[in-house]
Amino acid sequence: MTQVCLVGDPEVNLRYELLSRETARNALATYDLREPFENTVAVETVSLGAAVALLNDLNWYLVRFTRDAFVREPSVSETEWLSRDLAVAVRDDELSADETGRFLRIYGVEYESDRDDGGPPDTVSSDGDTDAGESETDDEPDDTTVETAPALVEPMYAARTGPELPEYDLQDVSDTLVVRVAEAEFGGEKQR
Repeated sequence: MTQVCLVGDPEVNLRYELLSRETARNALATYDLREPFENTVAVETVSLGAAVALLNDLNWYLVRFTRDAFVREPSVSETEWLSRDLAVAVRDDELSADETGRFLRIYGVEYESDRDDGGPPDTVSSDGDTDAGESETDDEPDDTTVETAPALVEPMYAARTGPELPEYDLQDVSDTLVVRVAEAEFGGEKQR
């Protein structure tokens, strides 16, 4: 399955913005929405073509509410994502999968435990206490755990020169997310 991940602008709640608009809501209705990272919406599609078609259907909303869109196509890489432009180029046979790995945008993945700002913990637990008038049943769990999605932070641009990826050194993070980008996107803003 091909995955699509939309990354919201920091000023908006992406899930709310997409689902509060009828056209976007209808385009996403058949998908199981997930939030793998803070302020993201991710779905699985049947193919690279379907992923690009979904991004095209959502384009009006993507321009206004997202800072990025990634596509992970297993025939290209099991672990690395493609930028939207690169996904379109692969779908249109302008580039082969082997030609997509040179230019990279590497995001830090920041978990709550990575932050030194004293923010909330990785998980929030409740002790399961109930009010005096309520009774507990055997189906209710004693503890409720809510996990906080990790955040994607400051991308680092790198050109792959060998089999090893350069180390992410912009912040102290536990993990990284690698996005392959087109040469025109390399270095930040898309070149026009």
